[in-house]
Amino acid sequence: MSKFLYSLARPLLFSMDAEDAHHFTLPAMKRAASLGLLRAMACQPKADPRTVMGLTFKNPVGLAAGLDKDGAFIDALSDLGFGSIEVGTVTPRAQPGNPKPRMFRLPAAQGIINRMGFNNGGVDAFVANVQSSRFYQNKEGILGLNIGKNADTPIERASDDYLHCLEKVYPYASYVTVNISSPNTKNLRQLQGGSELDGLLAQLKQAQQRLADQHKRYVPLALKIAPDMDGDQVKNIADALIRHRIDGVIATNTTLSRTAVEGMQHGAEAGGLSGAPVFELSNKVIRLLKAELGDALPIIGVGGIMKGADAKVKMDAGAQLVQLYSGLIYAGPALVRDCADAIRGSKG
Repeated sequence: MSKFLYSLARPLLFSMDAEDAHHFTLPAMKRAASLGLLRAMACQPKADPRTVMGLTFKNPVGLAAGLDKDGAFIDALSDLGFGSIEVGTVTPRAQPGNPKPRMFRLPAAQGIINRMGFNNGGVDAFVANVQSSRFYQNKEGILGLNIGKNADTPIERASDDYLHCLEKVYPYASYVTVNISSPNTKNLRQLQGGSELDGLLAQLKQAQQRLADQHKRYVPLALKIAPDMDGDQVKNIADALIRHRIDGVIATNTTLSRTAVEGMQHGAEAGGLSGAPVFELSNKVIRLLKAELGDALPIIGVGGIMKGADAKVKMDAGAQLVQLYSGLIYAGPALVRDCADAIRGSKG
């Protein structure tokens, strides 16, 4: 979609409640895609293939998880020119998420606060949506499936939920992302530390190897982490990723910090803050990870990419791929092409 068209649509969308706008936009995109209009309007990036985690991405700009939690709009989203589509986070059982309102725009900061809480229809419905998509059926590109835990599953039983979801989504995924970094599920980030992380990764790796044998296909595992960590915490995660031979790391999820939005309307709302305010926080984690990991495993950079130059900063920090979400809400779908153009030929 051209920047001009989105500039006309944005005032209408921003006049609506943020979550209502979300639920209006995706079905509208689906209708446009079914008529062949979305691909025609989108600014398709030129091919710029990258091989990461043993997979070939047609360009290094992907869609981050969270926009399409149920995998119901994969075909429409693929028409926007992404090099990969990541959908979810999905949990074993359907759950409504947190009470509404639970998503807030902060336009002055180009930020969004959400406390959605993994609202989704459950993994069986999710898999059915993936299977019915043209994108999956025709093997049109890289599809990441992002898994989490149910809110009412005790944290000491969290691995059961991740293993259940991994079993279900494995046959249909290009790669699987393990989300242990949402701030909106109680105690979830506890899984990023020490023995909890070791235990979870060991079980996931064992299951991955069994499933690879069973399905005669190796599906990479990536871990999605938070930006709110110091150097020692990042080092511990990097050590665990290498020790358990995890295939990639996605840095980062949303932040709990409110420094950049203090005093703004909605700035004190609970939840994870995304968009421009998380940009430098995620870049810092990417740089720390790169220093620890070297070339042992790839980093996918996400957080606060609002223009093409921001994607280039992520690549320069050590990312090999980037992902977008909140930037699309402020800049529109033309951001995909802008980012692809800015990082074409960069090594990451």
